[in-house]
Order: sequence, then structure tokens, then C-alpha cells
Amino acid sequence: MSTVAKLLARKQALLERLESDLGPNEREEIQALLAQIETALNLLDPKVATGLNDE
Repeated sequence: MSTVAKLLARKQALLERLESDLGPNEREEIQALLAQIETALNLLDPKVATGLNDE
């Protein structure tokens, strides 16, 4: 599994966790992790991070 695929899988898992009943601290932590993943995706492949890929 490529780095981009791993980041996208992690992002999806975190987004799913955000939908559950979380405390404010956990929500902030997840949002911070999502921001880090977005930054990494932008650096690796800007098309993937913005959803512009054709896959």
C-alpha cells in the first residue's frame, strides 16, 4: 500500500470517528491529525488532497 493510500485510509477512519460521540478534546485531536494528513497529502500529491484525481 502506497503512502498516499495509507494516508487516505487513515483520513477516512478519522472522519468516521468524527461522526461518533466524542469529547471536545478528542475532537480537537482528530481535527489536528486530519490537518496533518491534509498537509502530507498536499506535499505528496496535490491532486489527491483536493479530490481532483481521476481514480
